[in-house]
Amino acid sequence: MKRMSMTTLIIIAMLLGITVGGLAHAWIADSVQQQHFAHYISIGSTVFLRLIKMIIAPLVFSTLVVGIGHMSDAASVGRVGAKAMIWFVLASLFSLTLGMILVNLFGPGVGMHRLHGITTSPIATDGMSLDSFVKHIVPDSVFRAMTDNEILQIVVFSVFFGVACASMPEKARVIMEWTESLSQIILKVTGYVMLLAPLAVFCAMAATITTNGLGVLINYGKFMGEFYIALFLLWCSLIAAAFAILGRPARRLIRLMREPFLLAFSTASSEAAYPLMLDQLSRFPISRRISSFVLPLGYSFNLDGTMMYCTFASIFIAQAYDISLPWSTQIIMLLTLMLTSKGVAGIPRASLVVIAATLSQFKLPEEGVLLILGVDTFLDMGRSATNVVGNSLATAVVAKWEGQLPAEPAQPRRD
Repeated sequence: MKRMSMTTLIIIAMLLGITVGGLAHAWIADSVQQQHFAHYISIGSTVFLRLIKMIIAPLVFSTLVVGIGHMSDAASVGRVGAKAMIWFVLASLFSLTLGMILVNLFGPGVGMHRLHGITTSPIATDGMSLDSFVKHIVPDSVFRAMTDNEILQIVVFSVFFGVACASMPEKARVIMEWTESLSQIILKVTGYVMLLAPLAVFCAMAATITTNGLGVLINYGKFMGEFYIALFLLWCSLIAAAFAILGRPARRLIRLMREPFLLAFSTASSEAAYPLMLDQLSRFPISRRISSFVLPLGYSFNLDGTMMYCTFASIFIAQAYDISLPWSTQIIMLLTLMLTSKGVAGIPRASLVVIAATLSQFKLPEEGVLLILGVDTFLDMGRSATNVVGNSLATAVVAKWEGQLPAEPAQPRRD
């Protein structure tokens, strides 16, 4: 009982929520009474959402500053860090763009337009102009940005702060130690908040089914199926990139990564596969000097599966609320996700925090994150496995660019 997994609890909560919502929808014939019932039962999910908003600002600041502070290691490695970051940016942009294109093509949220029973609030649907975007980026007060949860402004300040700390390691040592302690504390708080996820799932599912009936579940199956199709296309793209850059040795890399891939998928944790990845990459063979640096950096800056999920889920939520997002706004959202997702690796259900921050940034209904919370645990398996593929490829590519891969690593060494 003590070690019942969060996945099991969320599945149980989701089934209970569907059952309660279905019974309430059948027994309460009046739509107004259904709305009242849904309003009261959604209080639990409202509490969860407010707690999520509470931790966003300190979480992004502390984790991002610590992550950038570690870039002092990249300075010692020199060009390895620069090449790794170039690959991370390109891979992240590709994953985000592919997710944006496919979610618009599939339209998994289309047809869920009646999902507005959790809360009601005015939603701004206008596209964001360049002028307003710049104002959202550049903070005039970091304290105001944190108070208002202006996530992009927090990111900008954190980048400047982290770079300054990395440039003067001796003087910033105490600050970095304090920030790292703050990061660990906030991560612990995040873990506590996530313990309420099953309650939030139950309340959200019960409220949704009460007002919309069991037919809405079809959209969840559609969303999951189409997201895994998108992930499969991303896997194919990454494998194609591996063959294009590495050549025939890419086959050996794919074989070596099968076990870490399956481990990450089964545990829904790319971190669980980290030790095995390090060992398998050394067999490729890749120097530990490369892999021990690029892999940890990739776990903060190169989460391809998480990237695709964030853009896929954010636009899915907009579709579910019948909010039309012009391409210009979606591109700005893509760039926002590119920034806000960095530095939150290792946080339980980190993508939900990133998505919640993005919804708030673009004035989309924040309760929309509850639409995906119930099925997030199933999608997390695919995201985690994809992150393993992306980081193993990134490490091999950097080693290739450094000229540290043998011409045919599949052949045994003669010495």
